[in-house]
Amino acid sequence: MPRLVALDELDLSAYIRPGDGVVFGQGTAEPLSLTAKLAEQRRSYPGAQVFVPITFSATFDPKHADCLRFRGTGGIGSMRKMAGSGALDPIPCHISAVERLIADGLIASDVVMLLVSPPNERGEYSLGLVNDYVRAAVSRARVVIAEISDQVPWVYCDQPLREEEITIAVRTDVAPAELPTAAFSDRERRIAAHLQPFIPDRATLQVGIGAVPEAILASLADRSGLGLHSGMLGDSVVDLIERGVITNAHKGIDPGVSITGALFGTRNKLYRFAHRNPAVRLCSTRYTHDLRTLSGVKNLVSFNSALEVDLTGQVNAEAIGANHIGAVGGQVDFVRAAVLSGGVSIIALPAAGKKNESRIVSALSGPVTTARSDVDLIATEYGVARLKGLGLRERVRAMVAIAAPEHRDSLMREARQTWSDL
Repeated sequence: MPRLVALDELDLSAYIRPGDGVVFGQGTAEPLSLTAKLAEQRRSYPGAQVFVPITFSATFDPKHADCLRFRGTGGIGSMRKMAGSGALDPIPCHISAVERLIADGLIASDVVMLLVSPPNERGEYSLGLVNDYVRAAVSRARVVIAEISDQVPWVYCDQPLREEEITIAVRTDVAPAELPTAAFSDRERRIAAHLQPFIPDRATLQVGIGAVPEAILASLADRSGLGLHSGMLGDSVVDLIERGVITNAHKGIDPGVSITGALFGTRNKLYRFAHRNPAVRLCSTRYTHDLRTLSGVKNLVSFNSALEVDLTGQVNAEAIGANHIGAVGGQVDFVRAAVLSGGVSIIALPAAGKKNESRIVSALSGPVTTARSDVDLIATEYGVARLKGLGLRERVRAMVAIAAPEHRDSLMREARQTWSDL
């Protein structure tokens, strides 16, 4: 066992220096006891830079920016509040680039905090719920602090943590964060129904989290021979695996194994299913998102979402004005890979927002996340626009046709200011 310290005796100032870069597991892999200490003791290491892409906890608050500097890849989960207050400085980058940014020191990784399982019979600690960029951070770290919890599943990963890599550890019985399955409505079911012709048997799926992906997964019970190669997985994939819908037999790589970088689900379903299950493997982003790996995947069908899409197919998944509520994520990585694999990439979103504002727009209000030159399918509850190979005027007509009916006339009027012959 590594050197153990009682949690109530842990003084992080002995390990974190002012200005250090601190990295910890994101999402469900946040070491909740350690991050609570990080915030509580923050005045002992002013100027420390905390890198956190996604968190589902309420650990951090904008007031913590009095001593800590927060950086991340976007305003997802609890980071949305941090971004909205100005406490989080988003780094616009592809998920596939994060490991390299850490390896090159552009994202500082002096101290790494991890949530890990108890060791297996070989003394290996599983990274438990999220792998992605963690290994790159450990290789750069001066200090690695592990929170060992019996409630963390032992999940197969490409490189488990060894005892000698851990500087100090605490034992806790704190349950890991969970992300329950998102509820979906008839609107999301309609989006999923439009996409059925594009999801054949034996396709390999990349899926995200949220209502639209959940509706799509729920619509696939009649498929056979599907595979999974995805940046993240949620509870719903368990049902499809147990029903024999997902077999991973035809992916072209990793036969029989669902590949992911993160398990964003619940203890009683996804975590229990993944525990010591060799059919689930957590891999780093250099494998899950790398184009060289993805080039070997057959018939990849990629599902991603957007905040808005313009009439020519430009996709904004990051921000509405200065309000950073999304992220680049792995969208571009998988959009490009899906087309190269012989499959399809799908950007799916409701046609209108909560205030009935059109999410099909004549001009984006935020950055271009995915260029129109990479876009394939755009889907709303009103249909699918297949933009690949279409000219700009054809794209405008196709996009207006899948906008909410009450917005179509105004969108066409705005488009005619540029293309008078529409």
